[in-house]
Amino acid sequence: MPQITPQQLASYRARTFRTQPGLRLHTREDAVAFAQERGFLFFWPIKNVILPSLWAAAAGDRPVPDEHDDPGHVTWDWKDSLLGQRRWYYGRLLRRRNTIASLDALPHFYALSPNYGDYENDYQDQYLSGTLTLESKLIYEALLREGPLHTLDLRRAANLTAATSTSRFNKALDDLQVQLKLLPVGVAQAGAWHYAFIYDILPRHFPQIEAQAGPIQENEARAYLLETYFRAVGAASAPQAARLFGWPIPLTLMLIQASAAAGRLLADVTLPDEPQPLFAHPEVLP
Repeated sequence: MPQITPQQLASYRARTFRTQPGLRLHTREDAVAFAQERGFLFFWPIKNVILPSLWAAAAGDRPVPDEHDDPGHVTWDWKDSLLGQRRWYYGRLLRRRNTIASLDALPHFYALSPNYGDYENDYQDQYLSGTLTLESKLIYEALLREGPLHTLDLRRAANLTAATSTSRFNKALDDLQVQLKLLPVGVAQAGAWHYAFIYDILPRHFPQIEAQAGPIQENEARAYLLETYFRAVGAASAPQAARLFGWPIPLTLMLIQASAAAGRLLADVTLPDEPQPLFAHPEVLP
């Protein structure tokens, strides 16, 4: 039964999360390379979720400060300058939080989304089946009709400008990003803060995504994402992985066990003071 120590796991994550001195990110190109290396990561660290973040890889393992002049906030400039450049995916995804995904990982996420290869019409079937809200439908149709729009124009085009519709509009924007139907592709000098995301339909912005995702089977996509996750975090339990991806625990456990049986992950890994059985990536062992 493989055993790892807390020190070994912390050392592994300091390398894969790039929080170790000497491994930090210093440029926008470093950030793109890091996303390619890790497959997917959060923009900010998320409480109680273990996953690399762009912030920690640039600023170190410390809380995100409120001060806007903190040097770690250079990550905000990197992110904004890369919107629309097709170097990575950025938007609400894992845990409905701001997520960065590499162009290699994106088709695997898309293969698990409720999109079937005809982005101009599939949304209507979702709406009729009750899996797409009216607000989401109105926003999506506005983008289909008008092309990329910043948030204020998008609200007007979707007829959701009333103050009472603000929370429903914001939730619909998040829902559409989680379903990989749209994404931010730029920033406009609009609104009270002179800062508003410009949104576009994802398969229109990435026209190759439907062909890339089409041949990927669901279990193949899940296995790819799980193994990418374990390569990043080193070791975790099946419930931790299931919570990150929003999948049922029994399905997640079955897929992890299949990867372990194929030798791509390690099963029954012990960690002192950890009551649950863990799975681990082979590279975490010394």
